Amino acid sequence: MSIHSIECNVGTSPIIIETGKMARLADGAVTVRSGDTIVLVTVVSATKIKEGQTFFPLSVEYKEKAAAAGMFPGGYFKREGRPTEKEILTCRMTDRPLRPMFPKGYFYDTQVISLLLSADGENEPDILSINGASAACVISDLPFAEPVGAVRVGRVNGEFVINPGNSLREESDLDLVFAGTKDQVIMIEGSAKELSEDDFIASLHLAQENVRIICEKQEELRALCGKEKRSYELCLAKPELLEIGYEIAGDRIEDAIYADSKIERQKKVGALRNEVETAIKERHPEATDFDVEQVFEYIQKKAFRISIMEKDKRADGRGIKELRPLTAEINVLPPVVHGSALFARGETMSVCLATLAPVEDKQYVDNYTGSSNEKRFILHYNFPPFSVGDTGRFGGQNRREIGHGALAERSIAPVVPSAEEFPYAIRISSEIMESNGSTSMASVCAGVMSLLAAGVPLKRPVAGISVGLVTEQNDQHEITSYKTLLDIIGSEDFYGDMDFKLCGTEVGVTGYQLDLKLPGIPLSILEEAIRLAKQGRMQILETMNASISSPAPMSPNAPRIESTKIPADRIGELIGPGGKNIKAIQAESGADINIEDDGTVHIYASKQEGLDRAMYLVKRMFQEIEVGELYSGKIVSTTAFGAFMEVLPGKDGLIHISELADGRTAKTEDVVNVGDMVTAKCIGIDDKGRVKMSIKAAIREQKAKEAADRGITE
Repeated sequence: MSIHSIECNVGTSPIIIETGKMARLADGAVTVRSGDTIVLVTVVSATKIKEGQTFFPLSVEYKEKAAAAGMFPGGYFKREGRPTEKEILTCRMTDRPLRPMFPKGYFYDTQVISLLLSADGENEPDILSINGASAACVISDLPFAEPVGAVRVGRVNGEFVINPGNSLREESDLDLVFAGTKDQVIMIEGSAKELSEDDFIASLHLAQENVRIICEKQEELRALCGKEKRSYELCLAKPELLEIGYEIAGDRIEDAIYADSKIERQKKVGALRNEVETAIKERHPEATDFDVEQVFEYIQKKAFRISIMEKDKRADGRGIKELRPLTAEINVLPPVVHGSALFARGETMSVCLATLAPVEDKQYVDNYTGSSNEKRFILHYNFPPFSVGDTGRFGGQNRREIGHGALAERSIAPVVPSAEEFPYAIRISSEIMESNGSTSMASVCAGVMSLLAAGVPLKRPVAGISVGLVTEQNDQHEITSYKTLLDIIGSEDFYGDMDFKLCGTEVGVTGYQLDLKLPGIPLSILEEAIRLAKQGRMQILETMNASISSPAPMSPNAPRIESTKIPADRIGELIGPGGKNIKAIQAESGADINIEDDGTVHIYASKQEGLDRAMYLVKRMFQEIEVGELYSGKIVSTTAFGAFMEVLPGKDGLIHISELADGRTAKTEDVVNVGDMVTAKCIGIDDKGRVKMSIKAAIREQKAKEAADRGITE
């Protein structure tokens, strides 16, 4: 057994990559360790292309095992089940920087599997999964262009930190996952608490420096134990068929792809494709549908790039730095919905519904890696087939929907008030009505507006925008020229080289995601895109603010929630024996009450008057009696020397017989009886805490007040 390892000294804990000990039958296999967190990553690629294969079938799977954290899985069967949201998001983060590193036309079935074997609760495994996937491909016989490294960047007290542990991440105002080659960026993802563009760019450069170290270490590992690369065939457009395609469509393709609307473009492009297919199959009957598709896609992509690079002409007639027409509207649904909004950018539209609930309705998730296991702010993204004028599967969420929803959610989360400021669980449901590019960014805009319409006191509005890229390259695949496009549509995403989504407020960045079809771009291009995105974001914020810029009054159908604090050691008093006290308050007010361990009391009611009554009763129970104040309460008992009244819940005071009324009182019951409601003034509290009350003093105070109101002075 030959075991090889390398150590990458980056961040708060070194990353150790080892191979030769586990999964030796895979084409490539490594374990990646940071602290006591260990991930096994394997890659296997088929040696034959499946008949009829028309795309690169790369699948990436990431699985967390409960045993890795010394835990039992939840649920009845005590076995890990369907992928969690976190597992799906880690799959996507691992997949995206890998895909561009395989040759165009490589259609061999390829599978990457990452398994969490050990979790120390401090070091997150997602970064290890990305680095491990690259290392496994690098040492395998697969045609993988060059090593990919990944780091996480945080910022604590104004200082950047590489690969911060979970304890530091809680204090960080930045969460940046950066993947790249030695000198280029491939993928970024994460969120920030309104980070300035300059600081954001600085974090990218720091990440690139550390990624270079990881990539160089992977090259060392390849030199130690890397396999010889296999021979393979590429599935590319055939020259003889391309010639026919250009003969039929060359002069007409531009007119088709630059039709006025998406639907019209689809019709014209579809008709032209049918002509190309007919001509090809007449001359080459052996040609497959895939052969035709490759030809037509090549012609479309070429025409698209020529129009952008040579003519600055976009499919919908805009300039390359110009936004599509914007529409922003709130309260598009009746107030039974707590908050609603519509945001459209050209032919992309999202309608968002905001819902408020008691904070106890927050989402709980199984967590084996030490990060948070609960969420009180949730955004769900739904992409029905009618949004693209098509039929298809409806119901449930696929990986794309989960990924888009997560991006929108983390982009808005930095401006959502804390539970202490706003004690609600909050959910946004984004329903995509029309789709022609950047639906996740439309979800951010509509989502923010729906929250404001629901009365959520956001720190500031957030807007999102996408930036695209079209490049020209030489034979060495080096970028010789490029153009960035603001607010890309679907075809610009499909035929272009980049989809960079950036969200933020007027102050700074809150969320971002970069996807490339190229094996990396210089940071200078990404910097330009960041500056361009800010310009577009400011325009969008103006449109949103014209519709709503501050929280609206809450819907009458939204639950009323307020919180107060009582001493933690007195929680039992509020509950009472067998829940007597809290049940009585709930019965009288119609409100629900929840008590946290630290003494925080949350009160929920459907009507404001019920909430106010419950809050009064709770506060009254823990109110301290003050000398000189008036109190109303029931007479709880009588004696020969006076009567006891309930001054506050659980706190009685004595009204001496001499203080029951003006003049002499022969018998207590001549003035008050058990059950009577009286108002009395506190006239003293002795050293033993015994409270002295006086009806006589209360009457005199009331008379003096009435006299003063009439202008009578003694």
